Amino acid sequence: MSSSPTPQTDSLAQLNQRLKMFAQTRNWEQFHSPKNLSMALIAECAELVEHFQWLSEEQSYQLPPDKHDAVALEMADIFIYLIRCAERLDIDLIEAAQRKIEINEARYPADKVYGDARRASEYE
Repeated sequence: MSSSPTPQTDSLAQLNQRLKMFAQTRNWEQFHSPKNLSMALIAECAELVEHFQWLSEEQSYQLPPDKHDAVALEMADIFIYLIRCAERLDIDLIEAAQRKIEINEARYPADKVYGDARRASEYE
């Protein structure tokens, strides 16, 4: 376990810069194509899912400390690859997420979909 947690005041830009420097210091930028990063991202997503395989809904909320930590590290891997891929493609993740939320707010108006989890096309 690390000596102290990273302050929550770190910004996405600061994290992006740290990850970029990490890769550059090791001459790994050459391997960090959007294709390779997206493939690594999906592999990490599969590793995250493995931790929840065969658990009930209730069990998925009540992970023992060691599994909770392992899940946190898998999520960190996913986050890292996503940030790196966005950096390589010059995508502002915050702006893209804000746009996507606006799209979803229009596609799924609360008064129409409240408590119902169907796909948008199924509401037509």
